[in-house]
Amino acid sequence: MKLSVLMPVYNEEEDVAQILQQVAAVPVEKEIIVVDDCSKDRTVEIVQQLNIPELVLICHNVNQGKGAAIRTALAAATGDAIIIQDADQEYDPGDYPALLKPILGGKTNVVYGVRDFSGQKALMRWGNRLLSSLTNLIYGTRLHDMETCYKLITIGIARRLQLECNRFDLEPEITAKVARMGERIAEVPISYKPRVAKKLSPWRDGWPAVRALLRYRRWNPAS
Repeated sequence: MKLSVLMPVYNEEEDVAQILQQVAAVPVEKEIIVVDDCSKDRTVEIVQQLNIPELVLICHNVNQGKGAAIRTALAAATGDAIIIQDADQEYDPGDYPALLKPILGGKTNVVYGVRDFSGQKALMRWGNRLLSSLTNLIYGTRLHDMETCYKLITIGIARRLQLECNRFDLEPEITAKVARMGERIAEVPISYKPRVAKKLSPWRDGWPAVRALLRYRRWNPAS
């Protein structure tokens, strides 16, 4: 199975080379699609200098947000399944093989990586738990980490999601639509090292996440 790693980047000159090298080292068939969302630092230059044959770089001329970058990457994907990879050091690409197992075993089409929140700031930790609980209440799921970045989805399901959100409300949009499609979401424990300086804000991005969960509760996929 070929895995398409979708990586949105914006001003990640400090971490992007290291995380891309980590992704490249994972022993699975893959392509890495990096979408630079109009970075103002040396991110693009650094990515261009890396010698990673399976890497594809796409650049936005205008900053559009994480969701828009994921849509661009998804449109270019040629793999059998996709996974979203943030460009910082919070998530460990070494978890890919474990995340792939339920799909390779034919048990599901969707796998979420579940984080240990013990090292996260209290506000972020409780916000994540609240959003997961609200998701379970609305959609009848039993998720422990709805907001996880590591969402591994077969390409056929991913393309049917018709993604719309431009910022971090992409995460609840994906989950809501997957649930509305009737897909079972398997969960796998993953490594997690919380980033100190986060781009996501519990105040600025929390309410849009709630709105997305409410907005898509009657969504139906195109036939």
